Amino acid sequence: MQALTNRVKDVDRRPMTFGEKIYLPAVLKGMSITFSHMFRKKPTINFPEQTRQFSPVFRGLHVLNRDEEGRERCTACGLCAVACPAEAITMEAAERKVGEENLYREEKYAARYEINMLRCIFCGLCEEACPKDAIYLSETFTPSNYNRKGLIYDKEDLLIPNPLTEKADLAKAKGL
Repeated sequence: MQALTNRVKDVDRRPMTFGEKIYLPAVLKGMSITFSHMFRKKPTINFPEQTRQFSPVFRGLHVLNRDEEGRERCTACGLCAVACPAEAITMEAAERKVGEENLYREEKYAARYEINMLRCIFCGLCEEACPKDAIYLSETFTPSNYNRKGLIYDKEDLLIPNPLTEKADLAKAKGL
């Protein structure tokens, strides 16, 4: 029978020598590998106490942005929901009422805005599709949760704190 590669080796069926029977060389070789790894730098970190530096293109938790006056930037155009390949974004539009000029930038706003983090693939297409720079992916990890409903973020969870009224919360959200 012809072999397809030259890597085929016949099985060695010779009886084992005394040194091979006691397995001492194999054990010593394994111990030397173990001891050499003990003195190397550990690749892991202690996560809550230490954080690792991420790439500048890391895409984490979604954030709905506000303008300088504290008004919501999202105009519920739906381009982010259309661009999302995983269909993780759900939104409903509403028109602002008289007296709400200080809350919303345009006449139309997102009355309901949800992102299902179980479906999101963190591709960043929603960020690229938004003409108002209302949504962006921050450098924050998506927190873990024990139930599915906890991973569906609504507008209140995603909206950045108001820069005029909640300065301390805004600095905390930005990591300052």
